Amino acid sequence: MSLPAAPVAPLAIRYEHAALDALLGADDVLAVIGFGRAAPASDDPRVLRVGLEPLAPAATPFEVWRGVAPVRHGRAGELAWSSDGEHLFFSIEVDEAAHGGVGGAAEHAYACLGPFVAASDAPHILRLWNYLDAINLGDGDDERYRRFCAGRARGMDAHVPSRYPAATAIGRHDGERRLQVYGLAARHPGTPVENPRQVSAWRYPREYGPTAPTFARGMRTASAELLISGTAAVVGHASRHAGDIDAQLDETIANLESLAIEAGARPPGLDGHSVMKAYVRHDADAPHVAAMLRARLPALGGLLLLGGDICRRELLVEVDGVHVLVD
Repeated sequence: MSLPAAPVAPLAIRYEHAALDALLGADDVLAVIGFGRAAPASDDPRVLRVGLEPLAPAATPFEVWRGVAPVRHGRAGELAWSSDGEHLFFSIEVDEAAHGGVGGAAEHAYACLGPFVAASDAPHILRLWNYLDAINLGDGDDERYRRFCAGRARGMDAHVPSRYPAATAIGRHDGERRLQVYGLAARHPGTPVENPRQVSAWRYPREYGPTAPTFARGMRTASAELLISGTAAVVGHASRHAGDIDAQLDETIANLESLAIEAGARPPGLDGHSVMKAYVRHDADAPHVAAMLRARLPALGGLLLLGGDICRRELLVEVDGVHVLVD
């Protein structure tokens, strides 16, 4: 893969406490993502309210993406988008009932976003987030996550002509059968990164469903950022430490550090250049999760805790984020 001749300025992703209008008044703001029912709604295409409730007592910050040049934004059919010429933010929300369920909604979402991104000035999808209600509802292959995976794969195979991006899929608790998908694309391609401690998700055996999840463990961007997929206590392809939140966090952190080192970070892999989100299945575990992550990763640049269900019922916590790789 050929990298750009000149270094690419990085996208800045941070958690910020500020009024929404003030954030949107800055010409470099690519996206403002709020979490939970209390987050403000807006018709601005750069704003997305995600239905995952924050689990920290203090005021919840926005997740703010700041680009490298003045930002344009608009809508294209069901998609909202914004671009600084180097990076592209896009989002879509799909009513499951209008498409026969979560599988059809996922296929429709990817059928919309794939051609749009491919035709843009930033045609390389680097990172995707997928949020859906009741991700673990249903038994066997009828589980909603498995049906989502099948629909996503159909949409990606037909409409996303690139390697698998980094991704997260988390279950909301809001009862709204509406699939939310948003993502980041760029002018320059990234390099997918796999974790040597884990089987690549698309190679999972049949026991995890008829369609393997279609994502990379991480994506190294042309600006030397590592976009980290949703990461949990999975070693090889098997979940570890069912029911033990401490052991699951230990395993999750080992996976995060292994991935960062594989992408080129210095051991132990994560430092103050990392910004993380932790998704916690049981709200009561949130203070302990926060304390343990801050103790194990004391130099984290930012940490946001959200209530959400993990794609496997036995998993209690999942972490994703972005890490700036520094020489």
